Amino acid sequence: MRLRIRHRTVYRYDQPIAYAIQSLRLAPRDFDGQRVEHWSVSATERRQPLTTYLDGYGNRVMLHTRNEPHEQTEIDVSGVVTVDDRHGVVAGAPEPLPPLFYLRHTPLTAADAALTAFANAAGQGGCALDRVHRLAGAIAERVAYRGGESNAHTTAAEAFAAGAGVCQDHAHVMIACARALGHPARYVSGYLHVGDGDQVSDASHAWAEVHVEDLGWVGFDPSNGVCPTDRYVRTAIGLDYWSAAPIRGLWRGQADEKMSVAVQVSAADSAQ
Repeated sequence: MRLRIRHRTVYRYDQPIAYAIQSLRLAPRDFDGQRVEHWSVSATERRQPLTTYLDGYGNRVMLHTRNEPHEQTEIDVSGVVTVDDRHGVVAGAPEPLPPLFYLRHTPLTAADAALTAFANAAGQGGCALDRVHRLAGAIAERVAYRGGESNAHTTAAEAFAAGAGVCQDHAHVMIACARALGHPARYVSGYLHVGDGDQVSDASHAWAEVHVEDLGWVGFDPSNGVCPTDRYVRTAIGLDYWSAAPIRGLWRGQADEKMSVAVQVSAADSAQ
């Protein structure tokens, strides 16, 4: 599927701030089944191209800084990506780190006793791929999807105990459980085309990838009960949300910050 993406993030401050710096993980990379036709990331009052580098996970990161008083900043993303349905299997992507690195726990993905017991119960019997599929299905049943604003500080254990969460929570629970079973697992941020119209949402999407023996990395989206299809665009990976967040930043000043996000993912006309 050929997907067109528009993503605008606006930060507003109730009084001028003196300085801000942001790291943007908003640029997808090519791999088997995902081809970026064109992609643009721009920022308010930026005359020169954004400084770009690759982080340790292989993500393309752009830096945006503003070193003058300001009350608003906009980050605009647009592009077209062609995606094939590979049933969640990720191949040909940049992999600077070995799979075993993704067994590392983080505060957001540490498995407590309840999560470990749940993972062991859901992951019994069958081949490794079957076990992970059952685990994803069990998470979808146990942790209900709850729309609304995400809280990046909610841990996998807290979301599991609450029995509900947003897509970031589902990804963290999946990662915690997979690692508890000995499978390397990682967080993925990106975009999802949810329908045939030009629907606008207030967030991008997140899911998990699990390394399965003899197959490699496979994506799982417990929020929607599927492996990623040709409706998913993958932009960044990491151990958890914080290492794959679309935008992270710091600012200096005395002000209250408000953020608004508008994401539109639609089927692109192949004739364009």
